[in-house]
Amino acid sequence: MPWTTVQVEKLDNFFIKDDTAGDRILTYKDALHEALDQSLARDPRVFIMGEGVDDVAGVFGTTKGLKEKYGENRVFDTPIAENSLTGIAAGAAMAGLRPVLIHARMDFILLSLDQLVNHASKWSYMFAGQVKVPMVVRTISARGWGSGAQHSQCIQGMLMNVPGLKIVAPATPYDAKGLMISAIIDNNPVLFVEHRWLHKTTGPVPENLYSIPIGKGVIRRKGNDITIVAISYMLVEALKAADKLKEAGISAEVVDLRSLKPFDEEIIIESVSKTGRLLIADTGSKTGSVASEIAAFAAEKAFYHLKKPVVRVCCPDTPTPTSDVLEKAYYPSDEDIFREAAKLVRD
Repeated sequence: MPWTTVQVEKLDNFFIKDDTAGDRILTYKDALHEALDQSLARDPRVFIMGEGVDDVAGVFGTTKGLKEKYGENRVFDTPIAENSLTGIAAGAAMAGLRPVLIHARMDFILLSLDQLVNHASKWSYMFAGQVKVPMVVRTISARGWGSGAQHSQCIQGMLMNVPGLKIVAPATPYDAKGLMISAIIDNNPVLFVEHRWLHKTTGPVPENLYSIPIGKGVIRRKGNDITIVAISYMLVEALKAADKLKEAGISAEVVDLRSLKPFDEEIIIESVSKTGRLLIADTGSKTGSVASEIAAFAAEKAFYHLKKPVVRVCCPDTPTPTSDVLEKAYYPSDEDIFREAAKLVRD
């Protein structure tokens, strides 16, 4: 199967336009399915485990039919025992396999913290690099259908504090496939964060096997007045806000980090040096968020480029409500980004 690394991208109306992508359109979930399918076919060391991976729905369709195609030894359901299973995945990775462990909800990853934080993320360091832990922990975050405080959390900011753990959060179908493939071939534990509202979004996706470098962001829209750094699903809201800002005479540059740890420092500095203003839109709660880390970085490395203080648009520091009405008030939208960005530019 041909392999390419594609880095030149553009975005228009939420579709990535790339010379190698063509006109083949997939949903985000189907792009993930294809990445897993092609990775299983390419490397016999790859296997998938997790709750519901072999059921009829197949984790929102992302693993549907893979058990039948590759067998129950490589795609299999697991008990509700998150910490133990994370340890099993880490042990398999140390023994030379490449597991993909799926947590259908990010909240459940909290039950795996001992194995993920104290073991998988530290073993390569503790054994002076002689041990590799090539495992992917795939997790689905954020709002669903009134899922409430224990089934809607976005805790990627909390996990940025873990040395040895890489974190990616693709926002487009193209990036979902490319970064999943990159995560599987990486020799470190990688946390793959999906926002559930992205699963039905669509965009061009090449059929061939390709990878996207972990730690490399991309400018989705060029602008001169303000930089908007968007995390995961907030890219969708940021691009909507950028359209509204354009109508208001404000030129916004939208940056999609794609990778949260490591994140692309250079792209932020270059953008802020041009615009002088920075707004960060994150899916997590504000305190200790990804947005907080990026804001701290900007204060350290881009301070003299900034004309105004950094602004964060995040969820409130409260548990997630269940009510539909309260959910709409709780989650930030393009209107929030537009309002704060316009204020930052004009005040």
